[in-house]
Amino acid sequence: GGRYQVVRDNLHVKTVWIGEGTSAIRYILVYNPQQAERDRAEREAILAALKNELLAIKDLDAEPHRKAVCQLLAHKTYGRYLSTDEQGHPYIDQSKIDADARLDGKYLLRTSDDTLSAEEVALGYKQLLEVENAFRTLKTTLDLRPVYHRLEDRIRAHVLLCWLALLLIRVAEYRTGQTWRTLRSELQRMHVGEFAGPDGRVRQRTEITAEQHQIFKALKIKEPPRVFQVTPAPKPQV
Repeated sequence: GGRYQVVRDNLHVKTVWIGEGTSAIRYILVYNPQQAERDRAEREAILAALKNELLAIKDLDAEPHRKAVCQLLAHKTYGRYLSTDEQGHPYIDQSKIDADARLDGKYLLRTSDDTLSAEEVALGYKQLLEVENAFRTLKTTLDLRPVYHRLEDRIRAHVLLCWLALLLIRVAEYRTGQTWRTLRSELQRMHVGEFAGPDGRVRQRTEITAEQHQIFKALKIKEPPRVFQVTPAPKPQV
C-alpha cells in the first residue's frame, strides 16, 4: 500500500515494512515505468511465440505429443506461463500472466540503515550498479586485461588510456541518453567506400542516417567529411 515517491522519470520508490517492533524489516520497492513497458512488450512476444508452439504440437500423436509437452513445461521461458488440464494438455494460464505482470519494472531492496531515505537507498544502489558496469566495460569492451606490457610506464599508460576511453563512453551515454552498445551499433553502420573509374579513385563515406545525425548533434561533434580522398588517374605519358 501507499504511494510511490517519484525520484526521477524512470525511478519511483516506496518504503515497505514487514513485521513490527524490533523484528520489523525495511524494504524499498523500486519501480521503473520504462522498464515496465519493456517487460510487458517482451512478455507479449514470448506469449505470441508460445501460442505458435502450442498450435504446432496440437496434432502430434501420443509419444511425440507427450515429449513436446514435457519440453514446453520444462522450458525456462515458456514454462512459467503454462499449466495443464485434467487430461495433461498444456494451456496458457492467465493467472500466471497476471502474477508476472504485477512485477513489471519492479525490484526490491533491503537495508538495515534507518537513517537513509528511500530515495538515497535507491540512488545508492543504482550508483553501485553503474560502478560494477564500469568495471565490466573496462575488462571486456576496453580490454583492460590482459596487460601485455612489462615496463611500469607502459602499464600505467595502458590503464590511463582505458580509463579515458571509459570516460568518453560515459560522456557519450550521458549526452545522448543511449547506451554505448546502441551508440556503437548505430555508428558502425557508417562505412567508407572506394570507387574507381577512368578519371581516378575516390574514397567516400555513406550517407548520414537520421539517428547518426542526432548522435553527432548531441555530442557536439562535426560529421565526418563526405569525401575523404580523391586520387586522379595518372596522366598518360607523351
